Amino acid sequence: MDPEDVARFSAIAAEWWDPTGKFKPLHRLNPLRLAYIRDGVCKRLGRDPLAPNPLAGLRVVDIGCGGGLLAEPMARMGATVVGVDASEKNVHTAAVHAAETGTAVDYHATTAEALAASGEKFDVVLAMEVIEHVADVDLFVKSLSELLAPGGVLFLATLNRTPKSFALAIVGAEYILRWLPRGTHNWRQFLRPSELNAAIRPYGLGVRDLTGITYNPLSDEFRLNPRDLDVNYMGWAERG
Repeated sequence: MDPEDVARFSAIAAEWWDPTGKFKPLHRLNPLRLAYIRDGVCKRLGRDPLAPNPLAGLRVVDIGCGGGLLAEPMARMGATVVGVDASEKNVHTAAVHAAETGTAVDYHATTAEALAASGEKFDVVLAMEVIEHVADVDLFVKSLSELLAPGGVLFLATLNRTPKSFALAIVGAEYILRWLPRGTHNWRQFLRPSELNAAIRPYGLGVRDLTGITYNPLSDEFRLNPRDLDVNYMGWAERG
C-alpha cells in the first residue's frame, strides 16, 4: 500500500459510519455495490439472490475494508467474512462497529500480500476502490489471484483515467463538492478497463462483466450504466 494513502484514510477513520460525513458518497453508493456483488456471486454460483442468506457457506475477504461498509452487510447475507485494511485505525473503527451491531466479521490490520502469503483462500475476493491507491499494482493483483479459491470470483472497482474522470472525480468531488479531502486520489493511478484486464490476465484471470457508475446531481443518485465507464466502474473476474 502507498503509505501516504494509508495515513490519509487513517486520519478520517472515525467518520466511516457517519452517513452525512466525509464518506457520505460511499454510503449513497453502497446499496448499488452490494446488490451488484450479491447478484454477480449468485449468478456465477447458481444461488437465489432473494434468499434470506444468499451467501451462506461462502468465505469472503474484503481487501481495503475501511470501516466495514461492505464487510458487515456481506456477513449479514450469510457469508463468513474477513476484513483486511492496512490502516489500524480503520480496522479498529470497523471492529468496534461490528461489535456494536452484533455482526461477525474477522478484521485484520494487514495487507493482501501478507494474507496471501499465509495461504488463505476465499470464494469471493473484494477489492473495491482500492487498486488506484496501491503502490505496486502487479504485486497487488498477484496477491488477489492467490487468495482466490478454485471457482472463486474477484470483484474490482476503480476509476477510469479519462479527462472526464479528472474533471468529476478530482476537480468536482475533491475541490468543488468537497466530498473527499483534497489529494485523496491521484489521477495518474486511475486504470483504464483495458489496463485492468491486462493486469489480471497474467494470473489466469479474465473480466466477465463491467459496468459504469454514474451520478445524477439533479436527483443526487448513483446508477449503474454498462455503457458509461468514463469515471467510476466495477466488474468481476474469474479464472479461465
